[in-house]
Amino acid sequence: MKIKRMSAFAVYRSIPTEKCGLQEKMSKSSENISSKKTNAGLQMVSGIQKLKKKQKNMKSKKNGAKQRCPVVKEAFEDTCHNSQVTKEPQSKAGDGSDIGSVHYELVLKKTKKVVLKLKRQKQGITPGISRTKVVNGNCKPKVVVQTPKKFPEDLECWGQCSLKTLLQDIGKLQNSKDRAAKMFEWMIAPVSPTQFFSELWEKKSALVRRCKPDYYKGLFSTAEFDRILRENDVQFGVNLDVTSYSGGKRETHNPPGRALPLVVWDYYKNGCSLRLLNPQSFSLNVWNVLSILQEHFCSMAGSNVYLTPPGTQGFAPHYDDIEAFVLQLEGKKHWRVYKARSNDEVLPQFSSRNFSQDELGEIVLDTVLEAGDLLYFPRGVIHQGDCLPDQHSLHITLSTYQRNSWADLLEKLLPATLQSAIEEDLEFRTGLPLDYLEYMGVQNSESNDRRRASFIEKVHSLIKKLTNYAPVDAAVDQKAVNFLHDCLPPVLTQEEKALSVHGAPARWENGDARDVVVKTEGRTRIRLLRKHIARLCSGDPSLLLYYSAENSRVYHKDEPKFLEIDSEYADGIEKLIHSYPKYITVDSLSGETLDDKVSLASALFEKGLILIKKPTTSLEGN
Repeated sequence: MKIKRMSAFAVYRSIPTEKCGLQEKMSKSSENISSKKTNAGLQMVSGIQKLKKKQKNMKSKKNGAKQRCPVVKEAFEDTCHNSQVTKEPQSKAGDGSDIGSVHYELVLKKTKKVVLKLKRQKQGITPGISRTKVVNGNCKPKVVVQTPKKFPEDLECWGQCSLKTLLQDIGKLQNSKDRAAKMFEWMIAPVSPTQFFSELWEKKSALVRRCKPDYYKGLFSTAEFDRILRENDVQFGVNLDVTSYSGGKRETHNPPGRALPLVVWDYYKNGCSLRLLNPQSFSLNVWNVLSILQEHFCSMAGSNVYLTPPGTQGFAPHYDDIEAFVLQLEGKKHWRVYKARSNDEVLPQFSSRNFSQDELGEIVLDTVLEAGDLLYFPRGVIHQGDCLPDQHSLHITLSTYQRNSWADLLEKLLPATLQSAIEEDLEFRTGLPLDYLEYMGVQNSESNDRRRASFIEKVHSLIKKLTNYAPVDAAVDQKAVNFLHDCLPPVLTQEEKALSVHGAPARWENGDARDVVVKTEGRTRIRLLRKHIARLCSGDPSLLLYYSAENSRVYHKDEPKFLEIDSEYADGIEKLIHSYPKYITVDSLSGETLDDKVSLASALFEKGLILIKKPTTSLEGN
């Protein structure tokens, strides 16, 4: 399907998904337009008039099928149930075998009580949870409604807590791990974190329905989307994708250059979905939330924002390589979640291609997400969402645990292990048998030659021996360095600013630089800014202290940041790390002299890694 969009300077051709970005070229029609010596403004008006007339004709077609994005030569068929939501599948009772995925649905009424809907074929009810099991692609849920007498003590007021209040409250906590735990608790409430990680994490999709449209208010909105377009250099293909999905085909319609409001909202009005990539680069609240949550997962926390026009769909069915938390911010969206088609697709390392509708497996969950609701699904879960005809949808997907599995750790560990074994163990360097090609290999796999068994046994023996040379800690440090490189920089509270380098009184005044030396002495009390702000790793010959305090909000804009640390200061760095969140004195750090200890503290302070107990002051007067 070719997409045309009239502008004053060019007409662009749509790009397939795999070629989206800045590779888009001008079509021949744009060259013809630019070559004519006629009034460009009149041409544009004429084009828009034709567009509007064409749209009007298309809207009157049978069944009210809507035109998608943007101007097309032929109307597409609406493949999203004509914007109708299919009910939960019904069928004959199953045999009770536990072969389907399970989704959880929690419904909060305005009375602030949780109404629990248990939909299950088996016995064994978990209070606070409703479960729908799919058996042979169908389900006939058994419904039991229960209301807990009381919320868990730490969640009793969760429904009244706004994001603004939450950020203020957790900002008073000294430990960044505690802050992150409270943020995650708020995000998934009223499901408890203990229940989530024991029953849902990496196992099952989950729906939390709150009946509280303003629950995520303040995180992001369409008004902020518009402000970002107006005030920032948002680039098509880099920061923003324009997409459509119709007739089983997903397309990306990114012209080159800056995404200006006039162009972006024109695409939206013509039925295109908008995906804002990494909104934390532009939104303070999204940045703040993600920078807190990354401490909870010890893995990068990312996000995308999706704005979908009424009655349209922007993306094909697919699965992702991340743990996804879909937070509905405005409007409604119809979601379908599918059972994994095979074990190979459970918890995959990489995202999938786009699937056609006839490639999908059994539906596990078919629901409409409303503002304030949460949908979670693990990596590898196939899903798709389309917008209802009566209102737009705005949601943000928070993601984590990308490439953070045992397999990813072993990818770093095994090469180093083999190299270490080669260097230290003669057996690994001993030559292969002279005649091994005569009985090994695929062409000899059916052979009964006894030498094959001996050869394979030797290989197994060497593989087992490798465990003696595995530098596990070094491999974990590599993962930690990757995490710090991925991390967002921390968002400081007002108190933290006052106690950090950002609160130092250095300034230009009366023709000179003033207060450029911060007073630090042996009795000065210091601590790390965050639990995972830095990581001490071995180097050659010195140690390397990697840190994230100076990272950009733009993903991997800069190389990993680190300080070279002499080995004599290692104990002091480790003491700072293990003492967190408690303050320790500068003179308790390792070093031959007090000046050495002060120098170490000053270096860490200037990089934004530590806080000083009292508000920063200067040795210089005014």
